[in-house]
Amino acid sequence: MEIVVLCMLIPVDGSDNSMRAVDVACRQVANGESATVHVLNVQPPINSRLVNSHLSHELIDKFQQEMGEMALESARARLRDAGIGCTSHVEVGDVAQTIARYVRDLHCDQVVMGTRGLGSGAAGAISGLLMGSIATKVLHLVDVPVTLVK
Repeated sequence: MEIVVLCMLIPVDGSDNSMRAVDVACRQVANGESATVHVLNVQPPINSRLVNSHLSHELIDKFQQEMGEMALESARARLRDAGIGCTSHVEVGDVAQTIARYVRDLHCDQVVMGTRGLGSGAAGAISGLLMGSIATKVLHLVDVPVTLVK
């Protein structure tokens, strides 16, 4: 009998909905799916002249990396508690486009994501309002099944 290993991507922003997506993925894997799990946090770019004129690119990059790591902390802990290993990633860019790129680059078979989040990073409030559109964009950009978790 051949064992098929599923490659799953879970975009995480630290919100309750994204954590529910992690829980759904944990249940899928616990129910016999053999999976390679990737958790991804995408920080929106900071396009503020005021910020960019007062802070170095290195400092902005470090801030975004730290915010992404904080958003991933709970997801990694839940997966670890469920006995599921994962690889975590933090990126800066357009959220939906970055998720789609990771699906392609990692050859993911499935995306499990929340439908609305609070967002993270400097543009958190705005990304929270757009998460529904992000989920919709991801649906249109990828050619793999997407499980949306409310």
